[in-house]
Amino acid sequence: MTRPLARSMPGLSVQPDGQRAIVRALPEEVPIALVFDGTTQAVMMATPGDIADFAHGFALSEGIVDDLSQIEDFEEADHGGGIEARMWLRTDRAEALKARRRVMAGPVGCGLCGIDSLDQALRPLPRIAAGSPLLSRADVAGATEALAGLQPLHAQTRATHAAGFLLPGQGIVAVREDVGRHNALDKLIGALARTGIDASAGAFVMTSRVSVELIQKSALAGCPVLIAVSAPTATALRLAEEAGITLAAFARGGGFDLYSHPDRISTGVSHVA
Repeated sequence: MTRPLARSMPGLSVQPDGQRAIVRALPEEVPIALVFDGTTQAVMMATPGDIADFAHGFALSEGIVDDLSQIEDFEEADHGGGIEARMWLRTDRAEALKARRRVMAGPVGCGLCGIDSLDQALRPLPRIAAGSPLLSRADVAGATEALAGLQPLHAQTRATHAAGFLLPGQGIVAVREDVGRHNALDKLIGALARTGIDASAGAFVMTSRVSVELIQKSALAGCPVLIAVSAPTATALRLAEEAGITLAAFARGGGFDLYSHPDRISTGVSHVA
């Protein structure tokens, strides 16, 4: 069963010059249960597309597995009221998951809902080594505009986020969309891993603000650069600094703000005090 990603819904547009009946395309969101070895680890509200990418990306970005070879089998089951993404883990990873079992309930705007301790909210992250990729000023300044042209669901509904993967000199080579920004990034991480694209070779590009969970997912995916159209939180910026991630925010209109670990981006201009 293939679910539609959007539906046409009637409404009434009320404007200063009058009102009129309208029909708008609105994105669907459904409960997605992420099930490991028969036990639900998380239930997230998400766009019902690219479910395999979402499940595999979630497993990687939550540290449930370190490599997709540790997932022995996968199936997708649609129950009408929602979708189960079922994964079976290699024995050692299954045992490790039992030791850190948590249940999350994640509405659209939240990537950390349901954790069972404060320590999990700001868990230690792997540090990404200094060095490549080296992105040009033009790569970063044009990233979100390029991403905007690769979002068919957003063009239809104006109600979804996207995550893109940018390679130096090649532009954006992969995109995933979802009603939730963190879901879109999980889908992208899963898509890259499933197609053998190394996340350390480029940059993630986001249509959203940068919050803590986006830095956490980037670090666990091994991606050294995060480019976003909007602002980071102060905590996200501190976390990016600690994790060795280059953070470029407000990337729009031909410019951007450059924060942590700027050496991966060649700005081509002198710093202004």
